[in-house]
Amino acid sequence: MRKCLIAILLILSFLTGCKKESGSEYSGIFTISNSLYGSGPYYALGFSFSLGKEVSTLDDPGPDITLIADVDIDGTIRRLLLQTENFKSSFFKYGQYSDAAEASAAFKNLSSVSVPAWVESGENIEKNQIWIFRTSSEHYAKFRIISTLAEKRNGKAYAECTFEWVYQPDGTLTFPVK
Repeated sequence: MRKCLIAILLILSFLTGCKKESGSEYSGIFTISNSLYGSGPYYALGFSFSLGKEVSTLDDPGPDITLIADVDIDGTIRRLLLQTENFKSSFFKYGQYSDAAEASAAFKNLSSVSVPAWVESGENIEKNQIWIFRTSSEHYAKFRIISTLAEKRNGKAYAECTFEWVYQPDGTLTFPVK
């Protein structure tokens, strides 16, 4: 009986030690919006590439990217922007494609990139674009804009952006090709 109990305990200890780490996923599809939450301080939800999940702007560290709807004086949405709070120019628009199939193929085949110049924000976000992002820790992500939505909801500008992303945790601009 004692040997059987020891064998069961050993098996259980091996099974509980084989868990997948939370946040160890380095690619996927995600949607962010420009919605604000709270009653003071207000906060938004952005996306962290290294964690692979939604993160509040009140968290430390905060999100890598957040979505902004740029509006004119009457509230009409002029353009969508992605911004970062990492105090460095972090965006590079790799390309704009005519349709989803072309953008998807280019994204999947993008294994290495050279960035001639970084810009402060991802401006004029539209579907079928591919962007490269540099995090504050000098790691990189590539992402493809799948769709965007910009409309007035309850008298306020509302925006969404759905993107496919791949994060490179080793600090190089070489991405795995699937």
